[in-house]
Amino acid sequence: MKIVYSDKHAGHDPQTFIVRGVKQRSAEQPERATRLLAAATAAGHQILPPQEYGAAPAATVHTPDYIDFLQVAARDWAKLPGAGPEVVPNMHPARAHASYPKALAGRAGWHQADMACPISPHTWEAAVSATEVAATAADMVLNGERHAYALCRPPGHHAYADMAGGFCFLNNSAVAAQRLRARHQRVAIFDVDVHHGNGTQAIFYERDDVLTVSIHADPAWYYPYFWGHVQEQGAGKGQGFNLNLPLPLGSPDQPWLEAGDKALGRIREVQ
Repeated sequence: MKIVYSDKHAGHDPQTFIVRGVKQRSAEQPERATRLLAAATAAGHQILPPQEYGAAPAATVHTPDYIDFLQVAARDWAKLPGAGPEVVPNMHPARAHASYPKALAGRAGWHQADMACPISPHTWEAAVSATEVAATAADMVLNGERHAYALCRPPGHHAYADMAGGFCFLNNSAVAAQRLRARHQRVAIFDVDVHHGNGTQAIFYERDDVLTVSIHADPAWYYPYFWGHVQEQGAGKGQGFNLNLPLPLGSPDQPWLEAGDKALGRIREVQ
């Protein structure tokens, strides 16, 4: 199988992560990707670099204000008196009836959902490179490859159209799905991470051309907490095109396999 990978992710090496009020080293380190790369290489897969698309793929699913913020955040943050090495907000607005701020600290609170997505000088380059990886893999499939694996870092499924969160900045799977839509009437995203892909869900929530399906730990007890419940089924044209299959923490294999059957059944229905 062809594996698309870029080493530009290594520049994003987050240091700030607050867990239960304690500052820790972030678990989202470059080693996460290099370990997968080593395993793929050992298994004999073909490793290929991404095409250089720049920010164009990201712009198909993310807002201009958000992209602008990610591009300048680290640079402008460094100019603030007493600023730390990474952009970490200390406030998060309730967005209902809120206005978009001009101050960088306010924009950080607007665009960063939590403290798990600090922005450093190389975060933008790494995030854009990850979307290039995803877009390249999608193009391979469009050009006849049966399978292609996009080894993306930073990850993406918690990233909204205008907001980072949960280690994610740009939504790689959404970029790939949007690219595949150029030639296919419908696309399905099947997310099997233990965390619900809340950003992916939100991006396509009112659309019927991209089906989003997720098996994950029950968000009543697990990150991202506020999204990923069964009743979230889409809205407007997207009603019925979002399927959440949350499982209790510690579930054994059988409930997961049953949820997998439901997920695949729904995907077959919309082909």
